Amino acid sequence: MRIVFIGSPEFAVTSLERLVLNHFDIAAVYTQPDRPAGRGRSITCSPVKTAALKLGLAIAQPVKLRSPEVIAELAEKQPDVIVVAAYGQILPKAVLDLPRYGCINIHPSLLPRHRGASPVAAAILAGEEFTGVTIMKMDEGLDTGPVLVQAQIPITGRDDTGSLSLKLSSVAADLLQDTLIRWFRGAIIPRPQQENDASYSKTIDKEQGEIDWHHPAVNIWRQLRAYQPWPGAYTRWQGKRLEIVRGISLPWPERLEAGQVIVLDKSTPGAAFGVATGDGILGVCRVQIEGKKAVSAEEFLRGQRNLIGTKLPS
Repeated sequence: MRIVFIGSPEFAVTSLERLVLNHFDIAAVYTQPDRPAGRGRSITCSPVKTAALKLGLAIAQPVKLRSPEVIAELAEKQPDVIVVAAYGQILPKAVLDLPRYGCINIHPSLLPRHRGASPVAAAILAGEEFTGVTIMKMDEGLDTGPVLVQAQIPITGRDDTGSLSLKLSSVAADLLQDTLIRWFRGAIIPRPQQENDASYSKTIDKEQGEIDWHHPAVNIWRQLRAYQPWPGAYTRWQGKRLEIVRGISLPWPERLEAGQVIVLDKSTPGAAFGVATGDGILGVCRVQIEGKKAVSAEEFLRGQRNLIGTKLPS
């Protein structure tokens, strides 16, 4: 069976590597074009391209999959199935109709929950106890196609989007190869999604990381985890961006002004100071001030003793 693999971010790499390791025939890898990234704006290729180069696979990087020339080139690969993992573009019908076994999408949520661009962050923000991976047969909608298989994992209080995505990528890789074998054999009956249970996650931008201290501490704690490693959950201190890298939600017996910084006693593990919120205290464990490396809250406080008693902006 000939497979064309389409994907871009780190989440997709493990599935690609596992297919090669298990001797699946990868006709080509399609990924996003190289783009400027980082402070120096140097040209950077996608994690999937980096992996494909190491694996010696044929690579294509069209700007858009919709152009007739790109679709014709893809048809020449004669794929039996196209596997898609977080590519960043909706596939046109002409591509969906190419392979005889269709286009198979790996999505890091329990569809129909959290369709769209940022399902891992959305599950954390929603305070859900479980998430998972769905492998579905693609149609023309946004993650609306029938489900082939799903696998569920718990979301722990220490999970952020980075760590949870890593777990889900491993689950996806294990699930994919077995699913493809069964799909080729006709041993899977696709199951339509229940539209009444559907929800959508939007693309995350930098501004969403700014903390509003009027929100409950538990919501801000989820925000820290959902926006780690990017864009980070942040506030301002002395005119600079102060990212709260890690924190903990704490109940508090008295009502304080939102944004007020207080010292915490040694009984609070890892949190050297706290910030009052709309409900409870956010204990701060690790921070990163603009232009500096991340440090423990205790170390940061030693250099910023006037922080206690001040009010952080919302």
